[in-house]
Amino acid sequence: MRRYLAYGEISLALILWVLALKGRLLGQEPYVTFLYQFAWWPYILFLDGLLLQLKGKSLLFDRPGDFCRLAVWSVTAWLVFEAFNFILANWRYVGLLPNRWGRWPGYALAFATVLPGILLTAQALEALGAWRGLKGASRNLGYWQPCSLTLGVALLVLPLMAPAYAFPLVWSALIFLLDPFCDLLGGKSLIRRWAAGERGELLCLLTAGLICGVWWELWNYPAGAKWVYALPVLNFGKIFEMPVLGYLGFPPFALECAVIYNFLSALESTIINTTQRRRVFYLLQGIFWVVMFAAIDAWTVMSFR
Repeated sequence: MRRYLAYGEISLALILWVLALKGRLLGQEPYVTFLYQFAWWPYILFLDGLLLQLKGKSLLFDRPGDFCRLAVWSVTAWLVFEAFNFILANWRYVGLLPNRWGRWPGYALAFATVLPGILLTAQALEALGAWRGLKGASRNLGYWQPCSLTLGVALLVLPLMAPAYAFPLVWSALIFLLDPFCDLLGGKSLIRRWAAGERGELLCLLTAGLICGVWWELWNYPAGAKWVYALPVLNFGKIFEMPVLGYLGFPPFALECAVIYNFLSALESTIINTTQRRRVFYLLQGIFWVVMFAAIDAWTVMSFR
């Protein structure tokens, strides 16, 4: 039965992609404006079906509550990078709906795919045997957390101080800034796992970042509502809308996504571990969404349709 469910997910994803491509070629709505959503939600459905086929486990069907939480965290996490972009001004949005009540749900639906897309891609690669059994030498890092925190702060502050030249550092800052807190809270730490000689998960994440980066740019290029880049330097050799060297940022971004997820998971299990605290936590996220959506409209959107 579960095998047929997996085939159903994969088949539905393929059908939705075909409809989206056909609709875009014919200039039909909602495919033109919402092409990103028609690319990524079927992609997540495809990955979930693939994992169900390979491992017998489905995030969407077995743990729908965890999936919804991951999607909510994904919006919040991406909005942090949108906040950085107010200073960096590395991308702008064009062709969005003029109606806020159509545009804001579009933001949420698009940003909700980031963490699921990255993490499910990495899990699928692992299930397919990528980097299986790869080990490295174990290392004793000692009290590595203060050094990692210092490096994370530096990588975060430098782009804000010199955005014209240090802007790429944003795509690795949160790895070193948040991973020590993951470890101190008793959660999963990528740096500690690397020090223990575990290489497979990190390489799957790095590969997943590159795959998702290509998928992002592939579907963004023909979309009606899309982002365009305005990098101060290195803005050459574009593949789709992304300058070629920009693709180097996707692998470390995947590590950031994993660390953000690990941090929020550890935070929820140790500190935000009561119903009242969770309600406050999610209420604050909702307020953050509203503020950021309004700010994106004001500073990041170049034009509406």
